[in-house]
Amino acid sequence: MSSSSSSSLYAGPPLDLAKWRSLPTLLIVIGGVLAAVGAFVNYQEFNYAWLTAFMFFLSIGLGGLILVILHHLFDAAWSIPIRRTCEHLANLLPVMAVMFIPIAANVLFADSKHQIYHWIAMIKSGETDHSLSSKYPLFTVPSFFMVAVINFVVWTILARGLRNLSLAQDKTGAPEYTVKMRRYAAVGVFLFAFTLTLAAIMWMKALQHEWFSTMYGVYYFAGSVWLTIYTVYALTALFKRQGYLREVATKKTFYFIGSLMFAFTVFYAYITFFQYFIIWNANVPEEGFFYVIREHGSWFAVCLVIIFGHFFLPFLTLLRIDIKLTGVMIVLAFWAWAMHFNDMAFNVLPVIHPGGFPWAWLWLDLACLAFIGGVLTKVFIRNFLAHPAFPLKDPRIAEAMDVYVKPDEYVQAATAQGIGNRHGGGH
Repeated sequence: MSSSSSSSLYAGPPLDLAKWRSLPTLLIVIGGVLAAVGAFVNYQEFNYAWLTAFMFFLSIGLGGLILVILHHLFDAAWSIPIRRTCEHLANLLPVMAVMFIPIAANVLFADSKHQIYHWIAMIKSGETDHSLSSKYPLFTVPSFFMVAVINFVVWTILARGLRNLSLAQDKTGAPEYTVKMRRYAAVGVFLFAFTLTLAAIMWMKALQHEWFSTMYGVYYFAGSVWLTIYTVYALTALFKRQGYLREVATKKTFYFIGSLMFAFTVFYAYITFFQYFIIWNANVPEEGFFYVIREHGSWFAVCLVIIFGHFFLPFLTLLRIDIKLTGVMIVLAFWAWAMHFNDMAFNVLPVIHPGGFPWAWLWLDLACLAFIGGVLTKVFIRNFLAHPAFPLKDPRIAEAMDVYVKPDEYVQAATAQGIGNRHGGGH
């Protein structure tokens, strides 16, 4: 085994996490109570806060799913140690279907005053406009729920199917499972792109149905994967420290995760800037109004935070190669969570607060985040402890661990299985 696997990176005695075991439950209780109070005090404000938190955590589930898919598509070896973590993150998507209930209830039962989607209120009252009629039949109430059902069914099948095949390979080590997972991924990448785009359009972009943008799905995808990669880095560091990934997560593992961080930092900035540049340069009122609203009041400061905090700070930090192997990355991971919340708030909250960020209701935003985050954390921990922390019998696990198999050992193993005799002897 190479020295990289036994390096001191995030090594040392395991952390004492006993005092944190009750944290997810506390988040659920405190967040749930405060969210319920917010819903009672101001139901409309609660709906927007819930949607912001929902889209935030949906990003992590979708990011985990695409990382698993990309792992199989590119036949990567370095990402094997983090694959099981990504599989568990992807399997949070079925839980997000339950978290979608308050949004669905708002669409079905809320009156026009408390409806978060203005176009649905228009349909219920018999009104229409050019923007709404041009998007028929997608922008209808039946289509809204059809999209939700299709999305969660597809995500559940992909996430559970890939993890079930991975766990089955842990038992037998049969390479056929690797082939099956690649086939799953080959089909899944197209289904993923289609469903993610529908989710971004129908659940967040549709808050202002007049707006047109052909890049919005890619924009949400870029931010989602960006957040998930930072999250995976922090989780991998924690699991290595606790001993779950001590031998399999090497310097190479952390370096390549850090490289993906850098790549998606640039990719997110590229998509975000050109969406703005193309829309602003075209100067079409049906498109430009989205950014006009978000340059008023304190939303302009939020724009600056996105520019400097979401891009320049992580970009300049990640330029250094050695930074990718230090504790600075854990700080960046927490920073990424704050920036992605800022990004989701920038997309959702100006609809109800065009004058600026609603600081008076920040407690409600945090309450919704705490409740959903607490539930997902409990599910993730349960799944993680119920299964091996990494794919035990993946055909390329030795390569992922930087383990060198000597030729004579290979020959002996081949001879013992009768392979060498079929090739005229083993030597």
